[in-house]
Amino acid sequence: MTASPDSTAPVPPAGIEPWLRELLRCPKCHAELRDTADDAGAPQLACTSSTCGLVYRVDDGIPVLLVDEAVAGPAQQA
Repeated sequence: MTASPDSTAPVPPAGIEPWLRELLRCPKCHAELRDTADDAGAPQLACTSSTCGLVYRVDDGIPVLLVDEAVAGPAQQA
């Protein structure tokens, strides 16, 4: 993993560099993503849109931003 522009900044729980994390958006609706975790504590990125709400897994610090592999978030399951 390469150093971020501000190497003193902590890496978030998802293991994604902060500068890259700020650029990531939901591939379906383009809303911001927030850091979450599943029941086992594995990092995930959840769409902040109330109409989309998809949740994307993070594998070894790499976000899997594929709509086909995303799961419905809590708001969408109700």
